[in-house]
Amino acid sequence: MRAVQITRLDGPTALEVVDVPEPQAGPGTVLVDVHVAGVTFPEVLQSRGEYQLEPELPFVPGSEVAGTVRSAPQGSALTAGQRVAAFPGLGGFAEVVAVPEGMVFPLPDRISLRAGAALPMNYLTMHFGLVQRGRLREGETVLVHGAAGGVGTAAVQLAAALGARVIAVTSTADKAEVARAAGAHETVLADGFRDSVKELTGGHGVDLVVDPVGGDRFTDSLRSLAREGRLLVVGFTAGEIPQVKVNRLLLNNISVVGVGWGAYWTRSPGYLQEQWAELLPLLESGRLDPVLGTSYALEDASQALLELDERRAAGKVLLTTR
Repeated sequence: MRAVQITRLDGPTALEVVDVPEPQAGPGTVLVDVHVAGVTFPEVLQSRGEYQLEPELPFVPGSEVAGTVRSAPQGSALTAGQRVAAFPGLGGFAEVVAVPEGMVFPLPDRISLRAGAALPMNYLTMHFGLVQRGRLREGETVLVHGAAGGVGTAAVQLAAALGARVIAVTSTADKAEVARAAGAHETVLADGFRDSVKELTGGHGVDLVVDPVGGDRFTDSLRSLAREGRLLVVGFTAGEIPQVKVNRLLLNNISVVGVGWGAYWTRSPGYLQEQWAELLPLLESGRLDPVLGTSYALEDASQALLELDERRAAGKVLLTTR
C-alpha cells in the first residue's frame, strides 16, 4: 500500500511517499480502509523531531482518519463496510491503518468522510478542554485564539454548541470569515485584541480563553479574563512557550489550566468512547459540522504540513488517499 513516511527529521519537506506492507489486524484491532486523513500540528513537530512522541525512523505519521471498516474483531459492534472516524495516533497517512477498537467511532449518515477525518483529534481535544478542564457553563463568554485553524474552528463550534458566547481571534480579516463560518459571534484581530475584547465585554472580560498559539499573546490573554476566569493552554503553534508571572493569577482569582488530552485518555482509554457519545447528538443535529480547508493528495503531504507550519490554514487541512 502507499503511505507517507518521515525518514529524516528535516521538517515537512522531508516526507516521502513509499510502498509498505499493509498492517495486519491484531487482537482487539480494527482494519480501516482510509479515505481521508486529518493533518494536525503534531505531525509538523514530528517531522523535526520536536514532538513528545518520537517513533523510531522511518515511520508513518497521521493521527486521525476517516474511511470504512475492512475487518473488526469477533463480537464487535462494528461491521465491514461501515463508515467510521478513527484515532490511530500514528500510521494514518496511508491507504490502510490498524486501530484499537476503542479508538474507532461510527459516523452519522449526515457526516461526510472528509468531515469525519476532521473530528477525532481536534473535537475530542476541545471537548476535553472546554468540558473537563475548563468547566464551561452555558452563557459564559469564550475567547478563542487561532480561531481559523483546525483546533480553533473546533473550539469555536463546540463552545457555541454548548451555549457559550464566542469571540474569535484571527490574524487577518479573511480568517475572521472562517471563524464566523464556524459559529463565532464576534471576531477581533490579534493585533490589539485585548482592547477589542474589553470593549465587546463592557470591561468585564471573558470567562474562558482557549489558547493553542502561545507566544506573546499570553499576557494579554490573562488580562482579558474576568473574575475567576480560566485560560486553557492547548499548544504553542507560535513556537514560543510563554512564562507566567503567577502574581497575575491572584489579582482576579484566575487560573491557567493545562489541556493534556492524550495524557488523560491514555490512563482512561474508555474515556474516548464516552466523549464520542456526548458529541454524537451534536453531530447528528448538525450543530457540529467541521469547517474544512485545503485538501491534498497523499503525494502532497509535505505541502499540507507546510500550510500548517506557515500558519496559512483556514479550516481543517486534509489528505485524501483514494
